[in-house]
Amino acid sequence: MKPRHPAQITDDDRRLFREAIGDVQRFNPVAPAPAPGKPAPHPHMLEADEAAVPGELLDFVFDPASLEMGEELAYLHDGYPAKLLRQLKRGQFSVQDDLDLHQMNAAAAQASIIAFLAEARQSGIRCVRIIHGKGLRSKAAGPVLKALTDRLLRRRDDVIAFASARPALGGTGAVVVLLKGEK
Repeated sequence: MKPRHPAQITDDDRRLFREAIGDVQRFNPVAPAPAPGKPAPHPHMLEADEAAVPGELLDFVFDPASLEMGEELAYLHDGYPAKLLRQLKRGQFSVQDDLDLHQMNAAAAQASIIAFLAEARQSGIRCVRIIHGKGLRSKAAGPVLKALTDRLLRRRDDVIAFASARPALGGTGAVVVLLKGEK
């Protein structure tokens, strides 16, 4: 079958069309209405977490105050002088970057620590702080992220030393880590 060609519009057809339609008035395009503004963010989860704290504090099997006393982390890789660890504990190294593990589960925290330390070494950063928290919401299991951070850092060859941060930098809720420099 041959394709059909559209019929040609004649001058008579055009005139009849104009007579049937009448005068046509052109409309100017109208700008679209502005999109409604987005609502301001509201920290629902933060409020829920904060509201849950008093009840969770009553469920503790261990004393949260004991975490601040004697629960300090400290480590020095073999072959390095003890002076380095003392300097780190005294805050004599400048923290160049931070990682906050709050609200992470153990798997996310571990992946974040590994990526953070790799990026720090690649950037030539020698001293970082990892905020693991004090584990106040970890119930009887104790501070999960704190223990994970301690284990993970001890196993890394690029970590020279680490120690719990000075109180102004997070105390026993954070560690300051000294990394090997690139060779």
